[in-house]
Amino acid sequence: MDNTRRAFWIAALVLLCWSCGPRPGSRDKVVTPLDPSGQCLLVLSADWTATQGALRAYERSWTGSWKAVGPEIPVYLGRSGLGWGRGLHPEQAGEPRKAEGDGRAPAGIFALPSAFGRAPLTPPLKAFPFLVTDQDTVCVDDSVSSRYNTVFQAKQVPSRNWDSFEHMLRPDGIYDLGLLVEHNPQPATPEGGSCIFVHLPHDPLKPTTGCTTVPRPDMERLLRWLDASRRPVLVQLPQAEYGRLREVWGLP
Repeated sequence: MDNTRRAFWIAALVLLCWSCGPRPGSRDKVVTPLDPSGQCLLVLSADWTATQGALRAYERSWTGSWKAVGPEIPVYLGRSGLGWGRGLHPEQAGEPRKAEGDGRAPAGIFALPSAFGRAPLTPPLKAFPFLVTDQDTVCVDDSVSSRYNTVFQAKQVPSRNWDSFEHMLRPDGIYDLGLLVEHNPQPATPEGGSCIFVHLPHDPLKPTTGCTTVPRPDMERLLRWLDASRRPVLVQLPQAEYGRLREVWGLP
């Protein structure tokens, strides 16, 4: 091979290697907890102890950026504010932390597996699962039970091994329509917190025992917008933590 041809092939090989490798100054894509999700309900509060906040829905555009959908919604949180929960986000050091019976709503990123209610919406949801509840539907908050932090029909369980639970058909109507929040997922951590929902407000309005409330007209609009194929999530954070984690977690 003469020198001219040898120089040509060397140059071609160098160009091929350069095109396959990282560009000068380029950075690998950062993987964030929200990468698999195309829909997000973002709830922000003033600080860890605030019992009220604001919810805004976002969807991911074809460019990968988040855009707001609909108006901001005022919400009530736990009577003790927020505390770090267990969900899709990396484990966070420090306090406060969500625990059973502490009155805190969980902070972090959580999957939204299903809606629930006393009766299906009319017309029914097409893109999101809906669990119809009745007088036999319960959520167990007994930390020593194998059914801890699960919603099910009690009559379908042959042996009862729980002492404490919530009826999902309540006389005050706050569970007439809502969202299951996958906080402290299975296998649930004992005393880690259970039965977390986005549900309808109390009357009169007040904070919750650890859930988030949304007025019924807004709840119906959100449920019709949610699409299970887009793996929707609930994100709840105090403003300062949102500022610290927005880029790291890929938040709206």
